[in-house]
Amino acid sequence: MTTVAELLIASLADHGVTQVWGVVGDALNPVTDAIRREERVDWVGVRHEEAGAFAAGAQAQLTGRLGVCMGTVGPGAIHLLNGLYDAKKSHAPVLAICGQVPREEIGTDFFQEVDNDVLFADVAVFNATVSTAEQFAALLEQAGNAALQQRGVAVLTLPGDVGDLELPKHTPVPRFVTDQPSTAPAAESVAAAAAAINAAGRVALLVGHGAGRARAQVLELADRLGAPMVVTLKGKEAFDGDNPFEVGQSGLLGNHASAVAFDGCDLLLMLGTDFPYKAFYPDGKVVVQVDADGSHIGRRHPVDHAVVGDAGLALDALLPLLEAKADRSLLEEARSSYDAWCERQAHLTDPGYESKPRGLLRRKVENPDGRVRPELLAAALDRHAAADAVFTSDTGMATTWLARFVRMSGGRRLLGSYNLGSMANAMPQALGAQALDRSRQVVAFCGDGGVSMLLGDLITAVTHDLPVKLVVFDNGSLGMVRLEMEQVGLPAYGTTLDNPDFARVAGAIGLRGIRVDDPRAVDDAVREALAHPGPVLLDVLTNPSEIAVPPKPTLEQGWGFAIAKTKEFVESVE
Repeated sequence: MTTVAELLIASLADHGVTQVWGVVGDALNPVTDAIRREERVDWVGVRHEEAGAFAAGAQAQLTGRLGVCMGTVGPGAIHLLNGLYDAKKSHAPVLAICGQVPREEIGTDFFQEVDNDVLFADVAVFNATVSTAEQFAALLEQAGNAALQQRGVAVLTLPGDVGDLELPKHTPVPRFVTDQPSTAPAAESVAAAAAAINAAGRVALLVGHGAGRARAQVLELADRLGAPMVVTLKGKEAFDGDNPFEVGQSGLLGNHASAVAFDGCDLLLMLGTDFPYKAFYPDGKVVVQVDADGSHIGRRHPVDHAVVGDAGLALDALLPLLEAKADRSLLEEARSSYDAWCERQAHLTDPGYESKPRGLLRRKVENPDGRVRPELLAAALDRHAAADAVFTSDTGMATTWLARFVRMSGGRRLLGSYNLGSMANAMPQALGAQALDRSRQVVAFCGDGGVSMLLGDLITAVTHDLPVKLVVFDNGSLGMVRLEMEQVGLPAYGTTLDNPDFARVAGAIGLRGIRVDDPRAVDDAVREALAHPGPVLLDVLTNPSEIAVPPKPTLEQGWGFAIAKTKEFVESVE
């Protein structure tokens, strides 16, 4: 006979799941025992369930298959929530198996009991508690298909006395539907968009992850329209490499070239993007938006022409209707601005920058301790990382440096908490990515606040022999929060971090720990870390006062920063 737990794990193995992430415990003991006996699936025990949920979400994003995590009764299930919210916001198909008190105790306020159906109501596209063996197979199939088809989180709760229940004879093995046919747009909406584009003078593109599979068509479109291409952070995977139309990102991660493109266009064409920062959209432009999800149309910026459908199919229909534009002046202006910005940024990646005239004054003003500039570190990682490396980044300044200095060309992949914006995501996402393929290089851009939040799961890398490369931008500060405070005139408060020597901590745990505080040692340290066969933590003491200037800094931001710095100085001498 087959039990509920055995059918669960066999079904996941048939789907291609190779790891289940979580912390063992009571109600789910039958499930972990079924994993022990299933050769196709490994149990990855983490030190915090949140790390397991992040890892499962990373695997789901990289493979398109279900990522699976588990949390046992009460606190174990609760700990999954943040990682599951990240999966929800990242549209990652994740199945969470949660424990519950025995059926006869449900509703009695039993030890550790929480109402999982209520707890996960907002995060899950499917959420059910299994109460009989007879209903399990159907519920599992519904859960898996909901997660895969709606690209979200499904939660199945197993009471403590359910996992060992024997299934009725001839219970069908659940099968999950992975096909997702692309939707073609309506011909009328394509024609209207084409007419608007043809009537416009200069066009700029804002291109996101949703257009990634249509790279060839997007490049053809940009060439035909002579249009500069602003690429979102999540769009970097598809549009970074060999792209003569790219002008970098907008938003706080971006540069002035994106403002040149947006301000100078007559029509903004948005392709597969839900870029959320309304303040960075241009006003007074005709806007065309192409998106597979009609509910995304116009929710960030007013749209004149909506095209609902797959980006590739939409462009296949749109391109034959578009006239070539002879005026390429906007492209040339934006590219010139972008090239000049890249040249200025390149100076900061020089280990000897601060000994040269252009860097000497800047060092005295905002880097008196001569700490490593994060730009230098990010550029070294880009230079030495593998052509097919997977990168993860913590929310905050670590993402800024990755966005600006790491090129996602070739087969590189990129993961981060780019929609939820959680702290502490980079390390566990790297663990998830590395578990899929131990031979593939995985590099995590970790903030010191992020890595210390889930520090215990450094042990997971050692226990499960996951050769991740964890690079800590150790500036002793919650850098993005500090910048946000200073931009509005507030002195930094509560942002200073009293960090340990992370390299020594890592060494005590069993990782290779490397610590760098000299800009001239960064390149060799990066090469050493990436070449090491096991897990590594590279702790680099970076400049806490490094400023990431947005594309269009305002006078108010400038004044706010000046006022904040004055307050900080006065308070430091009082």
